[in-house]
Amino acid sequence: MQTTVNTAKTTGDKRTKATRSQHLSNDGKWRYFPKIPNLLQYVSTGTYFARVKIKGKTIRQSLETDVFTTAKLKLPDKLKEFRKPQPVVSTIAEARQLYETDLENDYTLAEKSRLYRKGRIAALLRTWPGLDESKLTKISESSCREWAKRFAAEFDEQNFNNTLGTLRMILKRGGLRHDDNPAFKIKRLGVKPKQLQLPEPDQFLQLLDIIATSGAGQAQHCADLARFLAFSGCRLSEARQVTWTDVDWTRGEIKIHNAKRARTSQAHEVRFVPIIPPMLELLKRLNQSKRLLSDRVCILGECEKSLTRACKLVGIPRITHHDLRHLFATRCIESGVDIPTVSRWLGHSDGGALAMKVYGHLRREHSAAMAQKVKF
Repeated sequence: MQTTVNTAKTTGDKRTKATRSQHLSNDGKWRYFPKIPNLLQYVSTGTYFARVKIKGKTIRQSLETDVFTTAKLKLPDKLKEFRKPQPVVSTIAEARQLYETDLENDYTLAEKSRLYRKGRIAALLRTWPGLDESKLTKISESSCREWAKRFAAEFDEQNFNNTLGTLRMILKRGGLRHDDNPAFKIKRLGVKPKQLQLPEPDQFLQLLDIIATSGAGQAQHCADLARFLAFSGCRLSEARQVTWTDVDWTRGEIKIHNAKRARTSQAHEVRFVPIIPPMLELLKRLNQSKRLLSDRVCILGECEKSLTRACKLVGIPRITHHDLRHLFATRCIESGVDIPTVSRWLGHSDGGALAMKVYGHLRREHSAAMAQKVKF
């Protein structure tokens, strides 16, 4: 019985080989297989090849095996390799230039965003010597990891992530698909929330007094700008645009032109911030000079150095213009204003998600402090 089975198997193998041998090229060098049109066998060596026609040109490449079953297994991967899109450029410099052209032509980008992305390109080229001259297809995962290690040691997480994103886009613009783009093998870094170290109410009053009495020619204007930022929650660029026309004394609010708004966004161009008591006092004092309605409320456009000096003299961590915006939100929340409302005053369009992420812990801390005052 066993002999019969072996005999049948041998007969089948011979029949299969005989069938294959019947399909030869005219010169007799190649054996082809009608049921597997992309498979060839070089007769003299028995080695199998993959064959494909791309843009009218026939390409053959060895599958590095003379075993028929192994060749059939290798064929799909080889065909996939043949047919994947090729890079549209040769060097990184060419890919970078295409990406920079896209940036220039992207009418949805704000000018600051465009400049920031150009800055990331400059940082990438500065920290990866010779990158521009490199062949696009020669950029490997290991070389990307070497650059990432150097860059992460020098810059913070946000700069790292944005520069990595720029590298990814340059390689993509050069024609590399996601799966072939080695920069996508590099993981982004987690960005830790900024630890807010803001002045207490009495410390803030000290800051203002030190700034106003510094003896500088614009000392009082510097202090007034700091007050305006802290009492409105404006970004610095927004505060620079506020004129007396934007102050509605009747409604008790200030019209703010939203600065951080994508050009494709459907968010409102302006928002209205209530005039809180200390802001009302500030505006009444500033308005005594009877300036024109078209005049800016804040005469100066920055007070960074004055803030830094005052913080040092008070003995507290340095704060920036933007920290005064955080100070506004913090004082509002600690005074009992709900986070969605504070979020609208700040100009967020996410319903309070970002504000909850940044300031949510304040609500819990304030709640715990208030709980200690409850008595029975």
